[in-house]
Amino acid sequence: MARMKFICDAERCIECNGCVTACKSEHEVPWGVNRRRLVTVNDGKPGERSISVACMHCTDAPCMAVCPVDCFYKTEEGVVLHDKDLCIGCGYCFYACPFGAPQFPQAGAFGLRGKMDKCTFCAGGPEEDNSAAERTKYGRNRLSEGKLPACAEMCSTKALLAGDGDVIMSIYKQRVQRRGKGDEVWGWAMAYNRSDAKPQVAGAKT
Repeated sequence: MARMKFICDAERCIECNGCVTACKSEHEVPWGVNRRRLVTVNDGKPGERSISVACMHCTDAPCMAVCPVDCFYKTEEGVVLHDKDLCIGCGYCFYACPFGAPQFPQAGAFGLRGKMDKCTFCAGGPEEDNSAAERTKYGRNRLSEGKLPACAEMCSTKALLAGDGDVIMSIYKQRVQRRGKGDEVWGWAMAYNRSDAKPQVAGAKT
């Protein structure tokens, strides 16, 4: 069974916000809620990069671990979804998520929270596929129609990839290798910018 994942290629992202617009338009996301947003690092400086950020549908999702009413669940494809009928708006998931994916519409004055909303990987919710109730609460269920998420399909430079994790990882790795990079771009040393760490060669003694 495929495990659905997102990958954003920062070298290709041109900060057009097409993915953000596609998501809001496809699912009629309410004002003040952004299921997907664009984050720019080193804005206006050398090395500036932009990435599209949403729920990453974690294998071991921290939002699921902290929810006191267990409104989160995971599909067979690894998509992390939630049941709005169970959500109590406590905000624990918001504080637990490292990507800021859970969003809360303002239900009133003084920051009162409503039901949590987040990226669904265009997979709807617990209601019957493509039903009116599912569309109203969670937006369009594109996965049941055999389509990819709207954000990835709209990306003009194909910076945002969505689909089977193994497939999109292979695509991204080929891109990296064509840029003259190799195995040194993978692993914790790269993630934490450790210039002293050397890439390990397969079969070498450590």
